Order: sequence, then C-alpha cells, then structure tokens
Amino acid sequence: MKNSQITHWCHEIIRSQAKNRGIYIDATMGKGYDTAFLCELAGDEGKVYAFDIQEKALELTKKRLEEQKMAERASLILDGHEHMEQYVEPESVDVICFNFGYLPGGDHRIATCPDTSIAAIEQGLRLLKPGGMMSLCIYSGGDTGFEEKEKILDYLKQIPAKEYTVILNQYFNRQNDPPVPVFIFKG
Repeated sequence: MKNSQITHWCHEIIRSQAKNRGIYIDATMGKGYDTAFLCELAGDEGKVYAFDIQEKALELTKKRLEEQKMAERASLILDGHEHMEQYVEPESVDVICFNFGYLPGGDHRIATCPDTSIAAIEQGLRLLKPGGMMSLCIYSGGDTGFEEKEKILDYLKQIPAKEYTVILNQYFNRQNDPPVPVFIFKG
C-alpha cells in the first residue's frame, strides 16, 4: 500500500499539477519537510519562500536543507504567514503549502490561529499566478480544538467559484479527527 499520510498525499497532488523551476511558498515551515519538497521542485532555477514564527522551525529547516544541499534554493523567513505579501510579488507563485496546527514535537500552545490563517489564505490567493495551486492540511482536535478548522472551511465556501476551484478531501474511514486535505486551484 502506498503512503497515505496527508503530507505525502498532498505532495503527490502538487507534483502532478505544479510546474518545476517555479516560485513556491511553504507558509508553515515546521520541520522543513514541505520546504525540502518544494526545493526539489524549484531546482537550481526556482525559489522557495518559507515562513514560521518559531526560531526552532527555522533551525530545523535550515539543517534539513543543508543536509540535502538545497539551502540556497530557499529563503527562510521568521515571520507569520499572514505577512507573505511583504516578501513575494502578486500573481508570481506556482504553489503554496499550508499545514495548520502546531509544530510536531514543539510547544502545543504555539499554533496557527483562525484569523491569521484566513488572512494568509486570502493573501495566498492573490499571490498565486493563474494556474497556480494551494495545498492546505488542516489538523484539528486535541490541543488545538476545532475552531480553526471550522472557520477555514467556512471561509473556503466563500471563495469565488469563477476564479478558483476548491477541492475538499477527507479520510472517510479514519477515527479521531483525521486531518483534512484541501486543494485550491486558481483559474
């Protein structure tokens, strides 16, 4: 059986849709797995912008990229994802990845929040170029509760269907509030 973890699944969808050597954003850097994946897509000609508010996330990601000899492909930015527009030009991005929740193995009190997450999604929609896509892994339950998930899903229903296609997936046969993968495609 193939890997059915949410991040693996999202990477496969991104790989099938995104062009190589583009501009990519990891909006929630964490331990750098998505950043490294996007750096592979970027190659030597593309660029990755990765955001996190935790110094630990930058340290872990920098180490991962250095070990994989891809550090020069990414700008690691110690700032919230709701400030992406300060770093990247509108309609210039091919792919944006989000993982909503907290840093795995980190302080669970430091987690993404509904207001800043929705602001970041809004900015991301403006940053995507036509034909670009956004991947959202929405974790809920446990320490973070359900508020962020519900508010993000409510917001996604309001995105104009003439400009974007929003595809909501779910792990239908999993217990204990599995993560929700969402893909947004800009027309």
